[in-house]
Amino acid sequence: MSTTTLGVIGTGMVGLGAARRAVDAGLNVVLSNSRGPETLAGLVSELGQRARAATPAEAARAGDLVIASVPLAAYEQLPRTELAGKTVIDPMNYAPHSGFAIPELDSDELTSSQLVQRHLADARVVKALHNIGPKQLSELFRPAGAPGRTALPLSGDDPDARKEVADLLDVLGFDAVDLGTLADSWRSEPNTPLYAIPYVGQPPSGLTTMEFVAWAQQAPGVPAPAARIKELAAAAVRGPAGFRM
Repeated sequence: MSTTTLGVIGTGMVGLGAARRAVDAGLNVVLSNSRGPETLAGLVSELGQRARAATPAEAARAGDLVIASVPLAAYEQLPRTELAGKTVIDPMNYAPHSGFAIPELDSDELTSSQLVQRHLADARVVKALHNIGPKQLSELFRPAGAPGRTALPLSGDDPDARKEVADLLDVLGFDAVDLGTLADSWRSEPNTPLYAIPYVGQPPSGLTTMEFVAWAQQAPGVPAPAARIKELAAAAVRGPAGFRM
């Protein structure tokens, strides 16, 4: 495993959840957000000596791997120059709503990760850590080889980058299921059987979208081994892009 430092751009629920798991797994993390390193002092103190705060550009330079955990609407603000040559984990999901829509995604011309890869043309984008919540990420990790170890899907156009992210997931306590290229990443996006449900179980009936999100954020983790993830990926049917709010 060559990754010893994980750069984290964006410290919302996903970025923070990944950072916590990385520190617990023995990695160093360099945290950044759009508001400045000084706003992360409390978080760095909480995470301990393996964490430090920086600007997004500094986190991009420092990370052996970088997780770009910003809202998809802000993907063009990612530091292209500093991310050039890097493997970038994309956990972003498309959530169209009033005032925000991307026609290329609505028409299924591109997946959201293909859009990000087009912007980060000199980086190697891998879609991962986008379909499991931070609570489940913190509960379901297991040692390599453990019976029923939970698996997470990933997709990317560069095979070496996919292997790099699979190795990171292994360190974090998860198996990886390779879904192929970024064009195939829709198989694990919102509105597919691989999004959230395998890791939380069946939600109560009648929930609105926002009620489901709130329920899933608090639901206990449900183990989902690789065979189950492969089965669900194979059964996925492409529908409307994005998490509909």
